[in-house]
Amino acid sequence: MSEQYPTSDITSDDKLWAALGYIFSPIIPIIMLLIEDKKVRPFIKYHSIQSIAAFIIIFILTAITVGCGSVLVLIMLYFAYKAYQGEYFEIPLLTKFMKGQGWI
Repeated sequence: MSEQYPTSDITSDDKLWAALGYIFSPIIPIIMLLIEDKKVRPFIKYHSIQSIAAFIIIFILTAITVGCGSVLVLIMLYFAYKAYQGEYFEIPLLTKFMKGQGWI
């Protein structure tokens, strides 16, 4: 990862919300972006926006390739695990695109 993100101010609450965002996407991430004290937390905002975008891509891929839906759900669970570990991770192409747009 080329950019360094602040990891010292990540709380266990931030990790939990970020992980839940991937598991219950897009409902929980939208709620997190609407709650004032959650959307100002950089870790939560990063993972909320990334999980919404990942959900959209996975939804489209699942609609196109019906048989791969369960594999794509496992990928979201893996993303949730990484977020719960307190990591800022990049989804290839998707994260770079969102950074280029200024969303994260």
